Amino acid sequence: MKILNKLTLYSLPLFYLFLLFPTKSSAIPVFARKYDLSCSSCHAAYPRLNEFGNYFVSSNYRLPNWKSKTISGGDNMLALPDSVPFAVRVQAFMQQREAGNIDITTGDKVSANTDIQAPYLIKLLSSAPLSDHISYYFYGILSEKGDNGSVIVEDAWVSHDDLFGSGAKLMAGQFQVSDLMFPRETRLTFQDFMAYRMAGITYERGLLFDYSFADVDISLGVVNGNGIDFNKTINSSGFKRADHLFDNNNDKSVFTHLGTKLADVDIGLLLYSGLQKNRTLASAGSSEGTRETSKTVYGLDLSGKLGNDTYWFAQWLNNQWSDFLQAGKSYNWQGGFVGMDYVKDKHWTYSLLYNYIDAGDFKNTDTLYEGLAMNDLTLTASYYFMRNVKAIMEVDFDLEPVVNKSGSYYTGHLGSDNKLLIGLDAAF
Repeated sequence: MKILNKLTLYSLPLFYLFLLFPTKSSAIPVFARKYDLSCSSCHAAYPRLNEFGNYFVSSNYRLPNWKSKTISGGDNMLALPDSVPFAVRVQAFMQQREAGNIDITTGDKVSANTDIQAPYLIKLLSSAPLSDHISYYFYGILSEKGDNGSVIVEDAWVSHDDLFGSGAKLMAGQFQVSDLMFPRETRLTFQDFMAYRMAGITYERGLLFDYSFADVDISLGVVNGNGIDFNKTINSSGFKRADHLFDNNNDKSVFTHLGTKLADVDIGLLLYSGLQKNRTLASAGSSEGTRETSKTVYGLDLSGKLGNDTYWFAQWLNNQWSDFLQAGKSYNWQGGFVGMDYVKDKHWTYSLLYNYIDAGDFKNTDTLYEGLAMNDLTLTASYYFMRNVKAIMEVDFDLEPVVNKSGSYYTGHLGSDNKLLIGLDAAF
């Protein structure tokens, strides 16, 4: 607690300066511009969606009057947006934290207790309907986490909301598998839903089918299972062939999610099965091997609303990674999170998030995966200057016990990661 007292002493004055910062925003994001709506129409508090926002998403990112601001040139086979549909999201933060980067071999540590992270993220977004049933969505990250000089595209897909008149939906492209439970991009905390990242069920390339009947929503998907960074030039048939492989195995990962509502609680079940490359013990698990190993994830998600202004949610995942470090050995671990968002009024929101992960069979393996263990409580307050411009103050308490080096490598929870964050988040 001593460090947090210092963090509060040093950082609170800066937070109040943020509250005196810009009080106007001259622009609003894509959908608000197109339909001449306030951000509050779809967001309980940006970026958290409300009921109408969820309806908008399920309606293939459109309202019935989507053609009213399109250009056809007298051709009923054309409906171009009357302006290029772009929006921008910008984030800037300052953090006080204890954690650092530790060399797994030597134990040498690089740390900066006061870390100015501005800009933390600059993102360009675009989305629009292309026909009565087809829409697209993508965003490109121009800068994130200090990685200047590179552009990364994460979400990028096209969707059809009525395949062959069946009512079934199809999405093709890059998307997050975890969005079937809780979209990470709409959380109010800076702290992430860590179980999704550690289980490797975030960004993938693939296909997602969705169909609803009665009170049940069924999603079926197939993805490469190796993220969105991999590609290899095809050269087996000769030199300089103009194509690339986006996958590194012959089998795909498959998943399904069933969602329904019981009383006032939304409940979902996830099953994910696929392959991933093994990791070598010789490098503390930091180097990828050549074996294809099986990976299975089971999940349960729950969410609901208390009154008109409090949202709660919970996720639990069970992971089984067979042959991951050693052939013939199964590695099981579990984890999840629980959270609550309270939208007090048009200016203030308060959020609580608790992340917990048990490293399970990775304990005492002398690998990086000992570091799966997590016990973390996050408290967040957001002040909205405008619907689309907010200041954030977040305190994160690392409750996981610190461990000492016990093997050949410096791995595991070698130090605490208590932190205080202040910053600005704007979309326009």
